Amino acid sequence: MKQYDLIIIGAGRSSNLAQNVAKQGKKVALIEKSSLGGTCANRGCVPSKLLIGYAEVSRAIQEAQKHYIDATINQIDIEKIFEKTNEYISKVDENYEKKFNENVTVFRGIGKFVDNKTIEVNNQRLTAKYIIIATGSRPVDPPHEKAWSSDDIFPIKKIPKSIAIVGSGFIAVELSNFFASVGIKTKLIVRSEHLLGNEDKEIQNIFKKEFTKNVDVIFNSTVESLDYDENKQTFTIHIKNKNKTTASCKFDAVLYATGRKSNADLLNLESTDIELDKRGFIKRDEFFQTNVKDVFVVGDAAGEYMLQHAAAYEINHLEKFLYENKKEPLVFKYMPHAVFCEPEIASVGITQEECEEQNIPYVVSTTNWLASAKAQAMKIKYPLTKLLVNPINYEILGCHLIGPNSSIMMHQVLTVMHIDNDIRHLKEMLYIHPALSEALLPAAINAVKEIQKYDLERNY
Repeated sequence: MKQYDLIIIGAGRSSNLAQNVAKQGKKVALIEKSSLGGTCANRGCVPSKLLIGYAEVSRAIQEAQKHYIDATINQIDIEKIFEKTNEYISKVDENYEKKFNENVTVFRGIGKFVDNKTIEVNNQRLTAKYIIIATGSRPVDPPHEKAWSSDDIFPIKKIPKSIAIVGSGFIAVELSNFFASVGIKTKLIVRSEHLLGNEDKEIQNIFKKEFTKNVDVIFNSTVESLDYDENKQTFTIHIKNKNKTTASCKFDAVLYATGRKSNADLLNLESTDIELDKRGFIKRDEFFQTNVKDVFVVGDAAGEYMLQHAAAYEINHLEKFLYENKKEPLVFKYMPHAVFCEPEIASVGITQEECEEQNIPYVVSTTNWLASAKAQAMKIKYPLTKLLVNPINYEILGCHLIGPNSSIMMHQVLTVMHIDNDIRHLKEMLYIHPALSEALLPAAINAVKEIQKYDLERNY
């Protein structure tokens, strides 16, 4: 039995914790079943955003006419795009390993619990004062062995000439946007009539209208069956719509982006007292501790926020809890997210629909971005700022942006929310003119006006 100060199962963002603890002279066992860096760096948010960078350039050229510029794309070297992306991925593992000193022992394999405090990996048994489960999540398995999940994209081995993507969430729309933008015949198959169903409805509607200008989407449809031709290496996909009419299409590749599931089933938790929730994710308390003392779970493995920035924040907080004697629980006041697509979305807080469902008093301020000369220069009409504000105390309940650089603009709103969350700060602050973030000002001014109207009506 090998003794460590800390065992970490899963080497994504938790690698930073291993690095920091090792610098304190503590012995760390870091267990990883695939590549160091985890899903985000190897198969998820980072390589996908590298692809989106190419998509943005392609879209800009395709839409140059609106700027009175005659531009055409002579060629898109898709092979080079994936070559460079794969090149980045190939260096992730070694770059992560370089961070560690001699106090970190990396085990390449699947770590399984033998009991509450014993882990077995590669026929070796390990124990430690603290054990952290940071095993993330994985895509729901596609229904056909030859079909792809999002994990199969990176590193890509075969560049398809055509692809069908099944799903309606951010992974599905981001990847559809990329493939379509670089000239690969792309079809997105969506079970309902909505895309990005968790977003504010008004934002959803704008997104749908703009997104479908560039990507071929089949709504209200399901995949009845898949046939794969081994000789031609192509799929025949049979699609049924809401009228129960079936159509068949051929594609080089089929990708399912229909959700993610827990990796807890790989850990042999039956040998422990660690409890799972109904979805199969690991339960924890406000200090990230499972029901087994000194065994903790962070990130996607807990199944709460499923966002890389949330996982990073949790791991940083857990480090302070374990090694800096800071015993306060982590409470996320606000959890922002973004969809890096065309169009781009950023959101924080609750939607208008949630305000209604929860009977929360609110006023809504919805404004376009045309007050910003920078926005006008982009020749885009749809960008929108939507603010939901509590009229009693001026608290921002939700902010929803759709338009270029929404993810960047959102941080100005987040700053106000994290200080004392008063919409009047956005109204009264000095904006650089004519920066794009100036588009927030009319929304803030209008929100305060709506609150004043609300007060008058309430007191009448």
